[in-house]
Amino acid sequence: MSLITWSEEFSVNIKEIDNQHRQLIEMINQLQRAMREGKSATVLNDILQRLIDYTDYHFSTEERLMEAYNYPGYVHHKAQHDAMKRKVQEFQRLYRQNPTGLSVQLLNFLKTWLNDHILNTDKHYTRHLNNQGVT
Repeated sequence: MSLITWSEEFSVNIKEIDNQHRQLIEMINQLQRAMREGKSATVLNDILQRLIDYTDYHFSTEERLMEAYNYPGYVHHKAQHDAMKRKVQEFQRLYRQNPTGLSVQLLNFLKTWLNDHILNTDKHYTRHLNNQGVT
């Protein structure tokens, strides 16, 4: 059973971003499965690197759209993205120092961040971008 299952509740009604959010959910579920199977230590480094790559790619997609369509909450939203990037990089730094026990912390952080960011912060740009024809 997956920790997080995609539902329309997560949709921001922009296909490209919804697909990227699904990728993040899958990474979180992969980490959770690896933890259940006692293999988190073997996949954690890979997941952390994929998260760093993902945040760069995904956040640039959102930020490009917000800038192109003059989303008024852009500065605040970008600040949240920057904070997330720093946090994931911090997890990677901690992993390199001592990988033990980091999986649970990372999983809890990602689950909380995903729910809060998509369901609250990302939902704020949906109407603005949809009204501009972005779907």
